[in-house]
Amino acid sequence: MNNAPLTDEEEGIDIMALVKQLWDGRKTVIIWTCAFIVLGLIAALTMKRTYDVSTVMVPQLNSKSNSSLSSLASLAGFDLGTVNTGTELSPLIYPQIVSSVTFRKELMYTPLHYEKCDTAINMFDYAQSDYAKPSVVGAIFEGMIKYTIGLPGVILKAIKGEKEPIVLPEGEGVADNTPKPVVVSEDEEKILKALAENVTLAVDKKEGYITLNVTGSEPIQTAELAIKAQQLLQEELTRFRIEKSESELEYIQARYNEIKAETESYQEQLARVTDRTQSISNTRDRIERDRIQTKYSISSSIYSELAKQLEQAKMQVKKDTPVFTVIQPITVPNQASNSRAKTLIIWTFLGVVLGCGVVLGKEYLPKLLAQFKDEEEEKIEN
Repeated sequence: MNNAPLTDEEEGIDIMALVKQLWDGRKTVIIWTCAFIVLGLIAALTMKRTYDVSTVMVPQLNSKSNSSLSSLASLAGFDLGTVNTGTELSPLIYPQIVSSVTFRKELMYTPLHYEKCDTAINMFDYAQSDYAKPSVVGAIFEGMIKYTIGLPGVILKAIKGEKEPIVLPEGEGVADNTPKPVVVSEDEEKILKALAENVTLAVDKKEGYITLNVTGSEPIQTAELAIKAQQLLQEELTRFRIEKSESELEYIQARYNEIKAETESYQEQLARVTDRTQSISNTRDRIERDRIQTKYSISSSIYSELAKQLEQAKMQVKKDTPVFTVIQPITVPNQASNSRAKTLIIWTFLGVVLGCGVVLGKEYLPKLLAQFKDEEEEKIEN
């Protein structure tokens, strides 16, 4: 057994020495802690309160025709949930609808009720108004961040200059029914990016339900935004689902209206010829009456058949209209999702940790640097 005394490195870290060193450097720790407490107070006071609202829905999908195929595919290890097996839209596509520009733009221009406004106002107009301006402390804090951390961005923006707004060409050569791209201004793009983070949709493929999560700045405004997002999602899914059946219904309705008018015209002509030939009947009148009678009979039979097809097309539209069962309705939140007290505690803890790190680093950092230097010299000698 080797009874040689252990060195300081082999004995490990001396806890009492660390405590003594922290006690000796308590002024430094207190200074760092107080500084971060002040920063934490500023961050807590200027922090924008956020509220979270969520709703859970179950889409009623018509998958009877593919149930046997889906069960066989699941036994073989395949998932047909991502495949559109007909007119049904996969629930995995729903988040793409919510994150689309048209969906978010519709939300952006939806009138909502804010506490500072007497009437409903949309998010874009509210962001451009004086109501959305921060307080004096918040403006100072934002200015500090803008001209410190965000100074490179300010310089680049000043060099590039302001961009001219994009305007689509109009006038000759541009048809009204031609598809046009969506134009988004810089002010709109900022709000759309915020909506992409604040309005999200999660799909539980295993359990078969979807969760819509919405984050806002005020309780009522957040709840109204969630209701509008839920309605828009249902409208978009309904439009995707019944697009084909509605197209067939429009075609049958147009053809039905034409045949109906034609049948009524033949009916009036037949009535006039019949009244005229009641007293005097000759071969020409009889031939004309028979000819109109034949046209009327054919048109009447087509009219009856189209009436049946029209009713079937209306029933198909009703059948294809998706139904959403709301499991968890939208409620107005009572408490904010972010806490100012928690923010202050985090900043205070960070100040204590950094203060302790500065005190301990004064002694251990030179030792670590000397140790690294000795190791490098030994490598060079070897």
